Amino acid sequence: MTLPYKIPQSVLVVIYTPQHEVLLIRRVEPDPLAPPFWQSVTGAKDFPEESWAVTAAREVWEETGLDCRSGGPFEYGLVDWELENIYPIYPRWLYRYAPGVTHNTERVFGLGVPHKPEIQLSPTEHTASCWLPMADAADLCFSPSNAEAILMLMHRDRLPLGRSEA
Repeated sequence: MTLPYKIPQSVLVVIYTPQHEVLLIRRVEPDPLAPPFWQSVTGAKDFPEESWAVTAAREVWEETGLDCRSGGPFEYGLVDWELENIYPIYPRWLYRYAPGVTHNTERVFGLGVPHKPEIQLSPTEHTASCWLPMADAADLCFSPSNAEAILMLMHRDRLPLGRSEA
């Protein structure tokens, strides 16, 4: 069952390699004059009781084809950074939320992968993907909170990595 409005709770998942490369994906943009909208994996909860971790794993699967769900090859690479950003929803997207909802809470995760795996984009959501050095990826992101999360990786002593049978 689809809810009539988006839940104002979403995840941001920064996917990265041991070589400090970050995956960015370009959103579908219906306005041909709009600049490209590059980002990490993002998405809202499907229902209020859905856990942050389940939301993060589901969104990664839906948007990239990488499986970090329970039992998936990248399960152990998904790490909740226990960081939340609260920000105003951009006016162009307010119609997606219930009347009176003006802010979103975003929970930040990292997904360390041992190599650059093949990405399978959802064609209804994204048009391209690329792996970039962290600083370049942060510069290209549309969202300030996304850029900040990527830059946080540059200051972590150890980056957790997922296991892969692939």
